[in-house]
Order: sequence, then structure tokens, then C-alpha cells
Amino acid sequence: MFVVPRVFKDATPEDTAAIQPVIDQVLMYPLSQFDGTMKKKDYGKSPHFPVPSAGGHAPKGESRWVNPATYYEELAVVMKEVPPLPGEEALYRWISSVWEAADKNPDTKKALIEAFLAAEKELVEPLFQFQYNGRAIGNGWTVPANAAEWGTDYLNRTAISKSSMYQNTAAETQYNLREFDSEGKRLDGNNQYTVTFAKGEVPPVKGFWSLTLYNEEKFFFPNALERFSLGTKNKTLKYAADGSLTLYLGAKSPGKDNEPNWIPAPSGPFSLILRLYWPEASALSGVWSPPNVKKAN
Repeated sequence: MFVVPRVFKDATPEDTAAIQPVIDQVLMYPLSQFDGTMKKKDYGKSPHFPVPSAGGHAPKGESRWVNPATYYEELAVVMKEVPPLPGEEALYRWISSVWEAADKNPDTKKALIEAFLAAEKELVEPLFQFQYNGRAIGNGWTVPANAAEWGTDYLNRTAISKSSMYQNTAAETQYNLREFDSEGKRLDGNNQYTVTFAKGEVPPVKGFWSLTLYNEEKFFFPNALERFSLGTKNKTLKYAADGSLTLYLGAKSPGKDNEPNWIPAPSGPFSLILRLYWPEASALSGVWSPPNVKKAN
């Protein structure tokens, strides 16, 4: 089991240090170890796992855990280790029957592997793009379907596994995804963009919200401000006289006065995730939707 403790904090070094004792109290252990006392874990001493190198260099882009060329052998092992969910029993038997037939006929096995290779290129690889994830909610944004409650929704589960891992259920967090501007063109840091929330229209949450910018490969973009997102945690955001809030996205500064509201972008394609933690009913129902992303130049 993989457990990641998370505690909301302001974007300051002081608050980062202040929440450490709280995070240290978030842990899981076997009931047999319970003795009535508070247990803690110093996550600051957690082991560091360096990024695997490839030819002496850090790998670029996503880690491809599934190799379609060896999928035939790997799926059989996975099906033995992972029992079917309720309702998947017939599917497991059907897949097993196909594998049994392929074991007896080289041509069938060859056809299967060719199909895996084609599916990787034609079906799976495009799912790295946000526009194929979930459902449209207006203004060019999409929201994943069945997040963290996939059941037998294998397509959306695959899409999220490729493009934005570790999602909560919608009631916990709503993930709004975006890769194109209001004109339908790919977001590119060589341009300047704005996202404006009208007065009283910032994301409706009981928890907090954040707009995060990622590079073309869905990683943070290193920048001099060490700023990768803006939202509730940022106490220096500037609101306009009319109460609206405009955020700026682009490789170049929007000007000193606007820099508190700026998320630096790479000089190339980028994508956005607007996260709503503990969203209000208006966001979940679609009554509220994120504003458009407009090109400013």
C-alpha cells in the first residue's frame, strides 16, 4: 500500500516547517501494533529514491510501464496476482480462453501482439492528452470521469494513469484539465494568457483550490520564482478594483505589478490542472465552471 500524507499550507518556508509535526502524525500501521499511544513517523528521514538513469542521463518524459511487445506474457501474470473485481469474472474467463487459444496457435499469438502494438499507438498514446480525458464541462475544460472510482471504466482509468496519476474521488477533489486556449490552439508559453475569475467566482470550495502549470511532459517547469501554481495558499495575489482575480500564464513576465499573479511557463507547449479540494455542490453539478483561458497577445 502506498500512503502519501498531505496537509494544506501557505506558500512560505515558515509554514512548510510548521506543518512537519502535523504530517508526522499521519500514518498507518497494523492493528497488532496499537498500544494506545500516539505514534509518529519522521517523513523527513524517508529514503530518497533517485530517478533511474538511462545511458547516464535522467529519462525524459513519462515512464512507460507497459510494453506492448511483452504484454502477452505480462498480462497473464497480472491476472493471476490480481483477482477480478465483482462483475469481472466473465471477462477474466474470456481473456483466459483467448490466451489458451494463442498458446496453441502461433498465428493467433502473433495477431494478438500486433493488436497490442497497434492499440498502444492508436488508442493509448493519445490518452496522454487532456482533451481525451473525461467529459467536457464548458469553456474548454474537461473533468475526469469516475476519478478514483473506476470500477470497469478501463478507458478513463488508462487515461488518468497516463496523464495525471493519484486522483481522489470527485467529492474530495475535482480536477479540471486544460491544454488549449479559448481559440482552440495549443497553450504555448511563447504567448501570454490570462484566466480571470469574476468577483465572487473564484473556485467554490470548502477546502482550497490551486491552478498548476505543467510542461509538455506533464512535469513542473523549473523557474526562477520556483512557482508552479497559484491559489488559496498564495497570500500575495492581487485582486482588481472590481473584485475580480486575473492570473497570468506565459514565459515572459506580465510586468512587475502583475508578477504576484503570474505562473511562469516554458517557451513551448504547456498544460493546466485547476484543482478544487472539497468542492462545493455548484462545481460538482456544473452550475459553476472554470473561466476560459484567453490569449493576451
